[in-house]
Amino acid sequence: MSLPALARRLGHRLWFARVVQAIAPLDRLVGRLTKGRVVALGLLPSMIITTTGRRSGRPRSNPISYVRDGDGFIVIGSNFGMPNHPAWSLNLLAEPTARVMVGGRVIPVRATVVTGPERERVRAMLVAMWPAYQTYERRAAPRNIRIFRLDPR
Repeated sequence: MSLPALARRLGHRLWFARVVQAIAPLDRLVGRLTKGRVVALGLLPSMIITTTGRRSGRPRSNPISYVRDGDGFIVIGSNFGMPNHPAWSLNLLAEPTARVMVGGRVIPVRATVVTGPERERVRAMLVAMWPAYQTYERRAAPRNIRIFRLDPR
């Protein structure tokens, strides 16, 4: 079994989420060193998103997975199904301009929360890429997991 297939299988497990969260600082470092070319162990299409801290006003960088949708990127604030929203998603609500580093390029983006029928369409794309997102939704309930569209500015 390949490493990506194994990760997709284990992605539903709570212990797997906790291990991935624990190595996130290493993932950030690898992402910065490779200019966003290698993030999340290369298991999923991933980027480094840099938001503005809603309290500090300082840049905050985090590795996240994404799917492409036309010129934009779709990202999900699943936080592995934990009860709280990830800080980067709260930052985007407070200040929707951000930048992403993907494939060695830095791209300025503007975030919008995806709702309604559009949310269902892009959610299906996210679940096709990483089926564990369905598990994360159940685990996070009653929290509504946010989905964002990041459009280049």
